[in-house]
Amino acid sequence: MWLLARYRSTSMSQSLYHEIGGQEAVEAVVDDFYDRVLSDDQLAGFFEDYDMAQLRAHQVQFISAVAGGPVDYSGRDMREAHAHLDIGEDDFDLVATYLERALRTNGVADENVDAIMAEVAALKAPIVAE
Repeated sequence: MWLLARYRSTSMSQSLYHEIGGQEAVEAVVDDFYDRVLSDDQLAGFFEDYDMAQLRAHQVQFISAVAGGPVDYSGRDMREAHAHLDIGEDDFDLVATYLERALRTNGVADENVDAIMAEVAALKAPIVAE
């Protein structure tokens, strides 16, 4: 659901993926991220009736791809995947905040957090309802 896309970052090298700790670190970030998101009443409703194990797996693939890892994620187009959800700008910003906190809490260096969050920020327009 969130951040599902046909996405492969070309602006980051595989070294960022390895620098942040590879697959194990990405999985820890995703678990932390979803714990935060699902605990927030403003956001939890967006995830009702979804297979959370599948969403977590997609998110691991997405973040791995954004960080330049050895993953080609081929999910649906961002606009198509999120259009039915009526996601507002405040919802997107809150999700991004939780992702940033999860990255920082799990030891990702500031410059790497900034690089990943820049990629996420570029997804705002296709995700936020018009």
